Amino acid sequence: MEIHHNQAFSSHFKSPIETLRFITCGSVDDGKSTLIGRLFYDSGNIYEDQISALKTDSHLYGTQKDRLDYALLVDGLQSERQQGITIDVAYRYFHTGKRRYIVADTPGHEQYTRNMATAASTADVAVILVDARKGVLRQTLRHSRIVATMNCRHVVLAINKMDLIGFDQLTFDTLVKDYLAATKSLNFDSIYPLPLCSLDGDNILTPSPRTPWFHGKPLLAYLDSLSLSQKDLSVPFRMPVQYINRPHLDFRGYSGRVASGTLQAGDQVKVLPSGVTTRVRRVILGFDDVETVQAGDSVTVTFTDEIDASRGCVLVSPEDPPPVADQFQVTLIWMDQEPLHVGRPYILKIGTKETVGTISKINSIENIGADGDRTSRPQSGTPPERLQLNEIAQVTIKTDSPVVVEPFRKSRSLGGFILIDKMTYATVAAGMTQQVLSSPEGRDIHWHHLTINQKSRGEAKHQTPRCLWFTGLSGSGKSTIANLLEKRLFADHKHTYILDGDNLRYGINGDLGFSDADRTENVRRVAQVAKLMVDAGLIVLVSLIAPFRSDRQRARDLFGAKEFIEIYIETPLHICEERDPKGLYAKARRGALKNFTGIGSPYEPPLKPELAIDTRDQSPEECVDKILRHLRTL
Repeated sequence: MEIHHNQAFSSHFKSPIETLRFITCGSVDDGKSTLIGRLFYDSGNIYEDQISALKTDSHLYGTQKDRLDYALLVDGLQSERQQGITIDVAYRYFHTGKRRYIVADTPGHEQYTRNMATAASTADVAVILVDARKGVLRQTLRHSRIVATMNCRHVVLAINKMDLIGFDQLTFDTLVKDYLAATKSLNFDSIYPLPLCSLDGDNILTPSPRTPWFHGKPLLAYLDSLSLSQKDLSVPFRMPVQYINRPHLDFRGYSGRVASGTLQAGDQVKVLPSGVTTRVRRVILGFDDVETVQAGDSVTVTFTDEIDASRGCVLVSPEDPPPVADQFQVTLIWMDQEPLHVGRPYILKIGTKETVGTISKINSIENIGADGDRTSRPQSGTPPERLQLNEIAQVTIKTDSPVVVEPFRKSRSLGGFILIDKMTYATVAAGMTQQVLSSPEGRDIHWHHLTINQKSRGEAKHQTPRCLWFTGLSGSGKSTIANLLEKRLFADHKHTYILDGDNLRYGINGDLGFSDADRTENVRRVAQVAKLMVDAGLIVLVSLIAPFRSDRQRARDLFGAKEFIEIYIETPLHICEERDPKGLYAKARRGALKNFTGIGSPYEPPLKPELAIDTRDQSPEECVDKILRHLRTL
């Protein structure tokens, strides 16, 4: 295949100028936005029209009387300007003769910790500001711990507003000593103390005459000199496949960004998770064939062999491959208003791979004390089952399929991940892998392919195997309808079985209670059993409250197209209470039955069930007729 050369486009990929990403963080009103604004202003990285707008905005929104308010160069949201605080993460770009920079100004308020954590996940350096008058605060230490957790190894400790303490060296030295003592356990690669007055520009671009006792470099000179070039080159080659490049039938390339290490034409690589080994034929950078690429390059590679690889696979060095695992221990930062529930499945995105991940256990929840110490939140003898907004925890996570994963300290791209809510598609958490616990291969577990399959078993029984999943409140009529439907199917010589929620709690689920986590595990077990029965060629009828949509969706995901039929018995709560066949509602109203669905615990109705049946004006026989008519259309 001939690739046409475009000099301008190609040079974009080959630029030798290194990019450094840094964040500013710390407590509220420590001067983060002012620092970035002043840095831009003094370094000439703003235009004349921006200066004109800054003068106008300083008059309208400024907090510095008649002076320019440099924070307004960064605080773009109207609410931020009016309150004088940073709410969202503001990304800005600038360059010097030595480097390109991407800087993230992050919010200081505790309720926006999630925003700060997101920015820290890609940063090389953290500029942590401390108000010289207030000293090292709890939020300063919280941000420092998050920075360390996100594997950002270099810190600039910016003691700001030195003008308000008369540029006193003793105060500066004391604050530096306090910070170093409080963060000793975080093991940063470097901490660079720097006295600043962001408003006046002291020690930002040039040494300040007001700190003759400070002999270090000003901020920008220090950032320009910080060595980062070897950070990802000394580790083995890793490249997550992002895109299969097929411009025509004669070319198949695998495109992605080199996460670590180097690669050259002729190298052997292993494709994970399949484990297939092949050799690199071509390495294409931009529009050019090149001999070698390195971490940070976006490339396309071709192989000498025809292999099966897709988005989500990872190309690695065969001499030192990363593990492929389905269970690992992670540090998790919860970023959603809705709390995390143990046992609830979420979409897990790691590198370019997406799968389903479930938090199987919360091992500990961190609390950052005033002295910077990390402690676990006290528990009443039982493991915690929820995480609240901005909480940081050590958790165990289990994935539905094996993923290529490494500890975050070794690889950000293969050790960091996000969790996405399956219903809202909101990003709810950021995770950093600490330890790989197990994999199917590590446990000597291998899927055994059988000669007789589900289709053969179904044909032998003259039926199409399916799972009919009845959901609804207690007393809605699920079990009655399912029982009557099985009688009709049995009379028609169909092979069936009912998995009833109450019956299962006598045996396979007898060890489970009624907490949210136990309900989720209840559904998981029933769904797995139903899947095996469908594989055996049966028509399985599941009668289960299964109150959470995400749990029912996870059950659905086990089955193929049209194999899972959700039947919502949508009897209203007050009708179910009137029936109360087991006396459970009355018991729950008296407070004698906790976590009862509909009273002490929520029920989430299906949004798009295959069938919705209202039993208020239909007899059980009529409901069964409706279900049978639907089955005949499939």
